[in-house]
Amino acid sequence: MHTPDVADRVAPLVSDDAFARLRRARHRDPESIPAALAARTRRPLVRGDGRLFIVAADHPARGALGVRRDPMAMAGRYDLLRRLALALSRPGVDGVLATADVIEDLALLGLLHGKIAVGSMNRGGLRGAAFEMDDRYTGYDVGSMVESRLDAAKLLLRVNLEDAGTAATLEATAHAVTAAARAKLPIMLEPFMSEWVDRRVVNDLSTEAVITSVAIASGLGASSAYSWLKLPVVADMERVMEAATLPTLLLGGDTDGDPDETYASWGAALALPGVHGLVVGRTLLYPQDDDVAKAVDIAASLVHGN
Repeated sequence: MHTPDVADRVAPLVSDDAFARLRRARHRDPESIPAALAARTRRPLVRGDGRLFIVAADHPARGALGVRRDPMAMAGRYDLLRRLALALSRPGVDGVLATADVIEDLALLGLLHGKIAVGSMNRGGLRGAAFEMDDRYTGYDVGSMVESRLDAAKLLLRVNLEDAGTAATLEATAHAVTAAARAKLPIMLEPFMSEWVDRRVVNDLSTEAVITSVAIASGLGASSAYSWLKLPVVADMERVMEAATLPTLLLGGDTDGDPDETYASWGAALALPGVHGLVVGRTLLYPQDDDVAKAVDIAASLVHGN
């Protein structure tokens, strides 16, 4: 069980009383949610060294609750919020990526002041579902993110050349990119070339497939002025980054891998031109040794230096 250990470590950050106030606000005072977002102290997306370290927590909304051998590791919302509170308290963590429910919980808890808030847009392709490739836009839209004073958007783009439904996803994604550009809202595109394997959606992480996904994603929408890429770290990342002029953030990758090898691969990729930081979720929030602060601090040092 994760909860007791983490709760003991971050009790000063998020108390039981704070959670009680959160529940009370959601129950009795829904207007306190937009008020908390309106009161949030904002910062520029890019500042200082130009690098970003974002903690991702939008997995639950797609039904992806598992971490390694625990299929329900992310099921406890209070445990997740405590882990996020700890991560956001560490030096070098610039912000969080999440769906509205998590963003609003964090805002009510007062944890988003001075942090980047990135809204997750399409969570409709539920993990393990017969319709998993149907990545409908069931989360934030551009208008709601602007109204909530979020700092950036993020979308998932899985391209399956054998699934005709991908065309609708591409069209919806293009509309989202165009709307974000018109609103001057930075938008992070996370593209994959994907296929069905044994009734599961599998992303092709070959260098050639990632390059192809970059080409497709970069061309979506009526303007790419506010488009960013969110890419996996794969073999020959130099070739991948030669395929893109859009600013790029790296995603976390496999939670089962050796942590030292993972950190080394991130460090090497972060040195490439055009790479400006990390967006990592379960790998850091649920590390193998369950030491969230240590994992986050290592990643922060890779992004921002010592």
